[in-house]
Amino acid sequence: MHILKRLLRWALVLAFSGFLLAILAVGVTYWLIAPRLPSVEVLKDYHMQVPLRVLSADGKLIASFGETRRIPVDIGKVPDRLKHAVLSAEDADFYHHPGVDWHGIVRAAWHVIETGGDKGSGGSTITQQVARNFFLSPEKLYSRKITEIFIALRMEQELSKDQILDLYLNKMFLGHRSYGVAAAASYYYGKTLDQLTVAESAAIASSFQLPSAVNPINNPKRLLARRNWVLSEMRRHGYITEAQYEQARTEPNHGAPHEQPIELDAPYLAEMVRRQVLDRLGNDALTEGYVVKTTLRSDRQQAAVDALRRGLVAYDHRHGWRGAEAHQDLPANAGPSDYKQALSGYTDISTLEPGLVTASSAHGATVYLRNGEQVELSLGAVSWARPHLSDSGVGATPTAVDSVIKRGDIVRLSHDDNGAWQLAQIPAVQGALASVSPEDGSIQALVGGFNFMRSKFNRAVMAARQPGSSFKPYLYSAALDHGFTPASIINDAPLALPDPSRPGGLWTPNNDDGKFAGPMRLREALVQSKNLVSIRLLAAIGVRYTREYLTRFGFALDAIPANLSMALGTASVSPMGMARGYAVFANGGYLVTPYFISEIDDRSGTAIYVANPARACRDCQERLLDTSVAGPPPANMTATPANDVAHAASASAASEDGIDAVGDAILPPDAHGDSNHPPILAPRVLDPRNDFLITSLMKDVILRGTGSAARALERDDLAGKTGSTNDHHDAWFVGFNGDVSTAVWVGFDNYDSLGRGEFGAKAALPIWMDYMGSVLKGLPSNALPMPPGITTITINRDNGLPTASDDPNGVSEIFKVEDVDRLRAQAQQQKEQEQQRAYDIF
Repeated sequence: MHILKRLLRWALVLAFSGFLLAILAVGVTYWLIAPRLPSVEVLKDYHMQVPLRVLSADGKLIASFGETRRIPVDIGKVPDRLKHAVLSAEDADFYHHPGVDWHGIVRAAWHVIETGGDKGSGGSTITQQVARNFFLSPEKLYSRKITEIFIALRMEQELSKDQILDLYLNKMFLGHRSYGVAAAASYYYGKTLDQLTVAESAAIASSFQLPSAVNPINNPKRLLARRNWVLSEMRRHGYITEAQYEQARTEPNHGAPHEQPIELDAPYLAEMVRRQVLDRLGNDALTEGYVVKTTLRSDRQQAAVDALRRGLVAYDHRHGWRGAEAHQDLPANAGPSDYKQALSGYTDISTLEPGLVTASSAHGATVYLRNGEQVELSLGAVSWARPHLSDSGVGATPTAVDSVIKRGDIVRLSHDDNGAWQLAQIPAVQGALASVSPEDGSIQALVGGFNFMRSKFNRAVMAARQPGSSFKPYLYSAALDHGFTPASIINDAPLALPDPSRPGGLWTPNNDDGKFAGPMRLREALVQSKNLVSIRLLAAIGVRYTREYLTRFGFALDAIPANLSMALGTASVSPMGMARGYAVFANGGYLVTPYFISEIDDRSGTAIYVANPARACRDCQERLLDTSVAGPPPANMTATPANDVAHAASASAASEDGIDAVGDAILPPDAHGDSNHPPILAPRVLDPRNDFLITSLMKDVILRGTGSAARALERDDLAGKTGSTNDHHDAWFVGFNGDVSTAVWVGFDNYDSLGRGEFGAKAALPIWMDYMGSVLKGLPSNALPMPPGITTITINRDNGLPTASDDPNGVSEIFKVEDVDRLRAQAQQQKEQEQQRAYDIF
């Protein structure tokens, strides 16, 4: 008995000493680690990495940029069934323990002893997992585990349970770049949290432990086993009933990739936004949850995308079938698995679906699509596919299907206007469309090519191409400012000028049709797009004067050639630059600068930037009080990177990486902190009378000139000009009304010829009409009123001079009032000279 008491006493001493030593060890450990423990205060205002989102003006998603998928959600908006699933799977006692599950730690420690040092998983509460994910590395070290415990205890002192669970549900990686339960629900099921079923909630909760291996996509069988265990835990803890458990347990796994749906096709502009936002906000722009609202109108952007694609496909069909995209040698017994394998490297390209020809005969062909559908093509579905011979030649219309496509060919299919499948091919030709508001330069629509994934080169802002005759209205405007009138007579006759660089030492320009009309009025010369008249006109007003004058339209001086070839449109310009230049005509003579970001909001929805662009603002009070006269724009409007949007930077235009040309200069001043900011007035660069006269000439281009096809739109407010270059390397149509100014370009990136007859009126104008017809449908006529100082008189159509109103050769023309007296004096002088010649006979 005495020995027993002594042993008991020693046991108590040893236990007490061990307890003291344990406390001392914990104290010493904490004393050593405490200085290195991070402050958990940062978690109270922690910003999750959230991708940058780009929206249209009407709120449609254009793009999302960022390495992670994350949709932050407040704990109060997380459904109970999802919270209960996570708690059942990871930490059922979360709301009751102090941040550390001591029983779990003991079990984990005993496991280490039993296995001889195996640091298995387990023993970590939700609080510890949050501590590890925010502050520590995933290495399995004893020191890391001890630090994790101390951080967890401190977190429980400074944060509420809901705050900790909020961090957990939003921070944890759940597979496939998805962080947080909302992103996982969106990606795996295409649902918001409130739409998840009990089974789906349990499946997402199952992914916390091994997200890369156990998720609704990677290992469905393992996922179902884990999900059903979570459901049983939910039932055991009373979160669901037996009936709910049975129903959820039998529910199949519907997990599949659900990328965030892009609601508007505008990748070229999205890339412009990404670069500009990075430039303004730095690298954090892609992770801080900013939302960028652009100026794009979704209806106009979609109309632009559709119009350009239809126009390029139509051009491509005119120039024939270039052959199958690829060919696969199929074994005689090939089946669906072989077909799918053959198509595995091909994706949809702008609604052109890849398919494999599995059978072909003279009367038809069978094409296997990626989704397993088998399409039958008749001879009518390939009738357009005449063999491509050259840029201006095609072969005969096919009389047999197997003369066009054969078994094993990989081809493209598309739907015709009636919804039936037809043979297609990816166009080799490229194009671009840029459309801006004349009021403030806001970009309404922008398409930089046929397909962004095939070519990221943004031709709308970076293509340095020759505009051809679409450049002539600028030259005519300079001439009117120099004293010419719409009725001035210029000779359309052959011309030979010295040019040592050409064979024979002469430059002999020609009209597109090779014909000459002799002396003609400027109005008719522009309507008929006479090159020789433009050259003589430029020679008359001077190259130097004209180059400087053209900077009024936003062009840099070095983009304009310093010779007479300028009259033929040999400048280096982009579609955006042309749309900007024509916007001056559309708004009454004011130079606006294109921009595409209207607002940037932070993750809470607070605006941190609101664009305040320079505006034409013709009727606002500030403009009515403006006494400035028309003249060249401020130097910084043509000497800054802003002009890289108005014209291409030639040094980088040939590179796929040339998108950097869009810079801060086209991000208007910020007005987000000033609710009463006055409008910024765009500089007046054109006299309103000059503007009205040029617009009148360009309206005639549509009424009875090279753009007459646009009469089909049945509008009286359209003005524009076709453009073509030598050997048909470029085709243009640029036009406007008071609502939009739009430029369309079509051509090859390698400067190949578009082919004989492919003028701007044929290759580009149909695209412009398709777009403008959609955009302006239902809108009232919007044209500038006749300004003061303009008058209408009758002139002789042959000599352009005033004549009697009853002159059978008379025609109405508009003039500046100060020109009328001068022209009448000329007419009187000419009449007197004719009378004098008559008297001289005697």
